[in-house]
Amino acid sequence: MKQATPAKQSAEIVREYGPFAGVDKVNGVTYDGTHVWLAAGDKLIAIDPASGDRVRAIDVAAHAGTAFDGRHLFQLAEERIQKIDPATGSVLSTIPAPAGGGSGLAWAEGTLWVGQHRNRRIHQVDPQTGAILRTIESNRFVTGVTWVDGELWHGTWEGDESELRHIDPATGEVLEQLHMPSGTAVSGLESDGADQFFCGGGGSGKLNAVRRPKRRAAAS
Repeated sequence: MKQATPAKQSAEIVREYGPFAGVDKVNGVTYDGTHVWLAAGDKLIAIDPASGDRVRAIDVAAHAGTAFDGRHLFQLAEERIQKIDPATGSVLSTIPAPAGGGSGLAWAEGTLWVGQHRNRRIHQVDPQTGAILRTIESNRFVTGVTWVDGELWHGTWEGDESELRHIDPATGEVLEQLHMPSGTAVSGLESDGADQFFCGGGGSGKLNAVRRPKRRAAAS
């Protein structure tokens, strides 16, 4: 069967945050319903999305993607995934990251979803054991990963080109593409659960809010 041509459009950046003091690179992004968390190498930093102010920080290895399950933060740190109590900053447990590491991280369906950059894959992972439950192949480098309203999105970043991709979680088929402005990186990705994506800006040390495309009403 011939695949449909994915819808392509330019990403609409609605707000730019930062750069933030002490943040040389944004490695991962998540949202806990109140604050946006940035993985900044040796710390997780909470940002108020309304004011753009830094609220607090947790000293923890934060080398790649970040996720939130409603209670805990999960943070990729080289070859492991850390489960963190956001109230205390304590690392409660760790599991191995698939194939020795990852780039993006998201929580959905009671499991973790791990994007792998150069391997061009997204793994669904058991949050208790780290076992890989299934794998989705991509034809581009995978950075951030997020789910919103049953849709799986991931970031790509190759050279000076980045985009957000809505993909079919069963087949990996690309359904929509949002092209970021030239030179604008996507190093982490998270939805606010509504009409925006938060995108880490790589070495710029910035965070971009991108408008999520509106859904068309189903035909009656």
